[in-house]
Amino acid sequence: MKYVWIGLGWLFVGLGVLGIALPLLPTTPFLLLAAVCFSRGSEKIHSWLLNHPRLGPPIRDWQAHRAISRNSKITATATMLILLIITPLVGAPLWAAGVQAVVLAVVATFLWRQKEP
Repeated sequence: MKYVWIGLGWLFVGLGVLGIALPLLPTTPFLLLAAVCFSRGSEKIHSWLLNHPRLGPPIRDWQAHRAISRNSKITATATMLILLIITPLVGAPLWAAGVQAVVLAVVATFLWRQKEP
């Protein structure tokens, strides 16, 4: 079972790293999932992830304070707005854009209600 947790952890790290470059993939939630998986599969890899200079800070901020940096909030919100603009332009039905708008509004509300480190 240990190797399943490690494998899932690496999958989530990969998705999180992709999320740095792709605006539609969130980075931090995948890194948080990776941290949970590694904590169950390998303390060594879990420690590496938490102490990584680029990937570790958002995980530590969330674990210690349930906090999200202002830069992350701004980036996520801008990405959601761009997505909302692009959706109807690519021909998606208006009802789908409406559902998307509601979901993203809920996510943005959650995001901005979290304290900052």
